[in-house]
Amino acid sequence: MRGELFTTQVFLDNRSYFFNVKENRTGDIFLQIVESKNRDGVDFDRHQIAVFAEDMRLFLQGLDKSLSFIEKERKERTRAAREKRAAQEARYGGAPEKLLYRRKNNETQTEKKDDGIKRTGRVIHIASKRTDRNTDSTE
Repeated sequence: MRGELFTTQVFLDNRSYFFNVKENRTGDIFLQIVESKNRDGVDFDRHQIAVFAEDMRLFLQGLDKSLSFIEKERKERTRAAREKRAAQEARYGGAPEKLLYRRKNNETQTEKKDDGIKRTGRVIHIASKRTDRNTDSTE
């Protein structure tokens, strides 16, 4: 391609990144970063940015600050998760995997009589009595 000095590619699951060092008509050198994303296996979404050589230091400083923040945030989240796990182990005696469940009171279930309503958890099913009516009318 015209003006292309160097190219490298990074392939991910459904995206590809191209880092192209190019020279324009006036002789300015710039970095072109292109993201190509597979859309439904049929078409590609393509986005690109261009960073000129004189702005490259500022661009890289911003990128470096962003990467440092991401690394710091990852370490803080890992530390917080470790502390939470340790607190759960201390609270529940070293078994954070076990969950506590509340048992239902069986007394209310034995006191109920058959009223034609089937109760299963949160959903109440009302049994149809049409079959009873049909059998009564035919007899």
